[in-house]
This record gives sequence, structure tokens and C-alpha cells, in this order.
Amino acid sequence: MPTRYNNTRKLINDSEYYRSLIKSRDVKRIEQYATPVLSNPTVRQRAILKKTKHIWKYGDRFYKLAYQYYGDERFWWVIAWYNAAPTEAHLKTGTVISIPLNIEKVLGVLGV
Repeated sequence: MPTRYNNTRKLINDSEYYRSLIKSRDVKRIEQYATPVLSNPTVRQRAILKKTKHIWKYGDRFYKLAYQYYGDERFWWVIAWYNAAPTEAHLKTGTVISIPLNIEKVLGVLGV
């Protein structure tokens, strides 16, 4: 199953700025992931994705919905990204959100 880090470059950070952190961790360098650039789906791409509607209710969490629909809570961010709601706090009870159902197709549309 693809993850959002599959095609992400790893960066080696050995800059002077992090020297004290590197020393305290007793390592030679710190490896970090480059910030991925996700593309926004076009209207046409959204139209071809099979999705379902979900009415946001008290107690809902993105990770719970990701587990329910994808079998993997790590894809919570797909539902958040697709609905332009970075956190659960951006949604109110009764808000209707869309959940794209084929995770592989959605990841392809997002450029992951």
C-alpha cells in the first residue's frame, strides 16, 4: 500500500545550525523528508472518483473514518485534504463531507 512518503526525497541535514542537536543525539547527521507537494484534483478528476457522503457527527475523527473506509487510519489526511478541512475543528456537526473510496486512485490524483 502506498504511503505519502513513497515518492518523497530524503534530505540529509548536517548543517551547523543543528550541530547541538546532532551532538546531543550522538549521530552524524539528521535525515528528514522533503515537504511533499500535493496537487489539487481537477473538477474532471474529482468527477471520475467514486465517493460517498458522510454527515459529520459528534465524535467523528478523520483517522476513524480512514480506518472505516480504507482499513488504515494513516490515510486520515486524504479525507482532510479532499474536503479542504485540515483538522476536525474545521468541521461542524451536520457538515456533509465526501469520502473518496478507491485509495489508490485518490493517491494518484493527489500526486502521491
